[in-house]
Amino acid sequence: MAEESVEKSLSLASTDQAIALAGINDENFTLIEEALDVLIAPFGDTLKISGTPKATSLAYQLIQQLLTLLSRGIAIAPQDVVSGINMAQRGTLEYFADMYSETLIRDAKGAPIRVKNFGQRQYVQSIKHNDITFGIGPAGTGKTYLAVVMAVAALKAGEVEKLILTRPAVEAGENLGFLPGDLKEKVDPYLRPIYDALYAVLGTEHTNRLMDRGVIEIAPLAYMRGRTLDNAFAILDEAQNTTQAQMKMFLTRLGFSSKMIVNGDITQIDLPNHQSSGLIQAQHILKEIDHIGFASFSASDVVRHPVVAKIIEAYAQADQPQ
Repeated sequence: MAEESVEKSLSLASTDQAIALAGINDENFTLIEEALDVLIAPFGDTLKISGTPKATSLAYQLIQQLLTLLSRGIAIAPQDVVSGINMAQRGTLEYFADMYSETLIRDAKGAPIRVKNFGQRQYVQSIKHNDITFGIGPAGTGKTYLAVVMAVAALKAGEVEKLILTRPAVEAGENLGFLPGDLKEKVDPYLRPIYDALYAVLGTEHTNRLMDRGVIEIAPLAYMRGRTLDNAFAILDEAQNTTQAQMKMFLTRLGFSSKMIVNGDITQIDLPNHQSSGLIQAQHILKEIDHIGFASFSASDVVRHPVVAKIIEAYAQADQPQ
């Protein structure tokens, strides 16, 4: 027998608050309705939410949390709503508003950068409290972006003197080897996500100035061999495509007053000849070592369009043995 529908009403402070809550073309309400299977009907300064008792209660609690953000002067974007929905479904909604109490840094446009979900919060806490943090999970969870944010924050605070950002030059099913140009021009396409994150956080001109001065170094992983990274914040991206020897080489570069972040997605290994991933080995053998933290992300932590999370889940199910 179908569950009986119930209705809850929520009073809003003003019509302006209702408009801010709804988003452009009621996009925020649409996201909540589709994800939680409820109906949201605005009537002036009142919202009526209807659906099953559980769904209606979750939507009501989520909207209350969103209203708390609005009352603090924090604008709500669709990404915030998606994060709130995921936390509501996982039973961690109580932490939602708390995530917005801390600004990590401000981006190139002066906008505050904050964590977007519980997974990101755990990741940032691990970075703060460990010398080496592994961020493992699917694309779109903000691993690279937040790693760059934390590195830039450490640089601005004077905690480190240099940022080193690297990734292995392994093609994701494509071959760039025959492209014209010198080594830098061949490798730069692999490093594009790192550049994009830096440009978003620092701005293009500031990033280029720091690179010219050697404060920021972006290089393929092979360039790390034989070095000791003192007073540095080092980020290894796409770490699932490191061999076991490369991973050991990178981790043993750690110097004094330094931090490392190692990010990767173990479902996207592109190593040739079925080589074993250094990330998978590290995940197994380093978990019990002090000052090394592991943060795991899932499809529900994806902060892109909600369809992306569903695509990731669909592929994960398809890849499971029948």
